[in-house]
Amino acid sequence: MADNTDTDVTDLFVIGGGINGCGIARDAAGRGLSVTLAEMNDLASATSSSSTKLFHGGLRYLEYFEFRLVREALIEREVLLRAMPHISWPMRFVLPYHKDMRFESETPTSRLLSIVMPWMKGRRPAWLIRLGLFMYDNLGGRKILPGTKTLDLGDTAEGAPLQDRFAKAYEYSDCWIEDSRLVVLNARDAEARGANILTRTKVLSAEREGDLWRIETRNNEDGAPKIHLARMLINAGGPWVGDIIHSKVRINTTEGVRLVRGSHIVTRRLYDHDKCYFFQGTDGRIIFAIPYENDFTLIGTTDAEHDDPSDKPVCTPQEQRYLIDFANQYFARKISEDDVVWTYSGVRPLYDDGASSATAATRDYTLKVDKDGGAPMLNVFGGKITTYRRLAESALEKVSQNLPDVKAPWTAGVPLPGGDFPVDGVDDLVSDLKGRFAFLSETWARRLVRAYGTEAQFVLNKATTPDDLGYDFGATLTESEVIWLMDKEYARTAEDVVWRRNKLGLRLSAEQIGTLDDWMAARRASACNAAE
Repeated sequence: MADNTDTDVTDLFVIGGGINGCGIARDAAGRGLSVTLAEMNDLASATSSSSTKLFHGGLRYLEYFEFRLVREALIEREVLLRAMPHISWPMRFVLPYHKDMRFESETPTSRLLSIVMPWMKGRRPAWLIRLGLFMYDNLGGRKILPGTKTLDLGDTAEGAPLQDRFAKAYEYSDCWIEDSRLVVLNARDAEARGANILTRTKVLSAEREGDLWRIETRNNEDGAPKIHLARMLINAGGPWVGDIIHSKVRINTTEGVRLVRGSHIVTRRLYDHDKCYFFQGTDGRIIFAIPYENDFTLIGTTDAEHDDPSDKPVCTPQEQRYLIDFANQYFARKISEDDVVWTYSGVRPLYDDGASSATAATRDYTLKVDKDGGAPMLNVFGGKITTYRRLAESALEKVSQNLPDVKAPWTAGVPLPGGDFPVDGVDDLVSDLKGRFAFLSETWARRLVRAYGTEAQFVLNKATTPDDLGYDFGATLTESEVIWLMDKEYARTAEDVVWRRNKLGLRLSAEQIGTLDDWMAARRASACNAAE
């Protein structure tokens, strides 16, 4: 039997192909470290494709006095915006105000106000919201994004979809992010800098052998086992971080995660402008209503305890009803289950800080190094998508304390693949692409630029007509683009393509998606036969 041990020792072996794992792999590879990353499914197949799609400071976290987290996230918004202007862009958020707005009862702010202003009975006074927005504007040293302003909702586009009882609103800035594409681009850049990215590769066990880790993996597609050797193990398993600690590595620790399910609904477009809404409920919670994929509105999210990471999260009928009822407290036209075209749900692996509720649990990240028994292991708990790059830098600080000759931080301001153009350069890029490829419609060209940035021209190759792009799967998805996604972006199935590399699953029929899946399977089989 052939030896399946990789005799080359890698500096870091990263478990988990979500945003934290891929961000750490990219940062480490760019500092000259050898890196192997293993993801048991597709990249961003769990939490990192199920977010609310926002780079945001976390306005509501100010109520928990999490000023460091908010400040770091606010600073990061503009750092990240410059590095990925194709998949991230500024958005304006409209926060309608009414006198019955309340705090979530467990926040430090709520408890403080119940003492100094008991007559408010948990309501948010307007001056307090404006103070919070002033802090939000100034904590992060804003340079690109415009600041807060007050809106009169009477006879305006922002007020038109809302009930008449809302006369005033505050408008502030945050940013949109294509979350699953962010993960893939980090993985691609990591690989370009020398990292070995292994998708569909499950870690079966990891054990210390002196100063090294011995990691056993299995390829989920062909069943092939392999042994890897590494100087340091990074556990970025997201919802599975606790399972990895206890069942794969088998070490004792009191650290753990709190699994919180966040569900979203997508409806047909509910209003005719491009701004988002920040809605506050009478229960103190908040939801967003966000323009989505041109023709839809995204509404979320919920906060519910989730016991087992192996249980696939779904938006329950109760959560769907909660989001509909919440939105109906604001929108003039009532929505119902009939308006919902899609739902999705993800599990946030929050650091277990002992908070009494899922909503109150910290969104900050915690990094813990375990060196008992030899080679070091770094466990990554919690975090939020906005601070993934800073989390990676913090992780590399821990790595540098355990491995020699780790180079200095470098990722701030360095663009991801396709992001090497100005923040305000999308329209110019779309025009340029239409000039090169005259057959593109405005919608088609903009979709490609928003996905691939300056690399969109390479996705189209040297096509002069639509026929040059090969088979048309529908909704502007062509054979040429699918080949790019398979060869460059780790896509293996139709689900990878239409729900993570893009959201064309909202526009393609089940039959079209099935045709795509069959085509991709045939191409994989052909490539496998050619390799034998």
